[in-house]
Amino acid sequence: MAESSGAFVKLEVDGGIGTIRLDRPPMNALNAQVQEEIRAAALEASQRRDVRAVVIYGGPKVFAAGADIKEMATMSYADMADRSAGLSSAFSSVARIPKPVVAAVNGYALGGGCELSLCADRRIAADNAKLGQPEILLGVIPGAGGTQRLARLVGPAKAKDLCFTGRFVGAEEALGMGLVDEVVPADEVYAAARRWAEQFANGPVYALRAAKEAIDQGLSVDLETGLAIEAQKFAGLFATEDRTIGMESFIANGPGKAKFTGR
Repeated sequence: MAESSGAFVKLEVDGGIGTIRLDRPPMNALNAQVQEEIRAAALEASQRRDVRAVVIYGGPKVFAAGADIKEMATMSYADMADRSAGLSSAFSSVARIPKPVVAAVNGYALGGGCELSLCADRRIAADNAKLGQPEILLGVIPGAGGTQRLARLVGPAKAKDLCFTGRFVGAEEALGMGLVDEVVPADEVYAAARRWAEQFANGPVYALRAAKEAIDQGLSVDLETGLAIEAQKFAGLFATEDRTIGMESFIANGPGKAKFTGR
């Protein structure tokens, strides 16, 4: 297993899967150092060819219970004005990983922890997980995507309910509103996330990247522009080895038999 590590965030690579592991006991509070280590791990996972898909994991007890409030409590407007863009962009570096990304959520995913999970393409939660955006209880609002990615994922009415009330959502309610995609027993969360990621360990790298980018970029533009983005990315894949391999394999052996090279 190859590993790259900061003090609190590690990238562990095994079998084509990169696990971004948060490890700042007891609650994985997201201070400035953790924020920057998340950014570094996301950029490394993006660049490494031996990483085909990514799992974000906070360990068996807690995903991340939010920002480090002790660090924030004494900050002025000017302090936060300087920091807030960096916090948002660190999380965006996870959202921009050009590979399939799944969040494995045990325990609490609150505030910044919930926002970090929103940067994944899929969220698998423990049956005892609690998610929410409780920033309003501190007199502020989500500041790392909670008002934006959450509304795009579950719709504005549900996002407003969570952001206005600050209430915690259990796993089954989160599943029902689309905040998570799968609920499993707590001791199976990482394994379930890894199984999902492993589907892509030998997949067509550039086609997966194009699909992710087309969907994500298309969500922020009108339909005609989105269709143009899709068409451009579709045509571009005809320059890849995997397109040739995939189509020749389909003609010879039917679907699902191609051995892709990732090029």
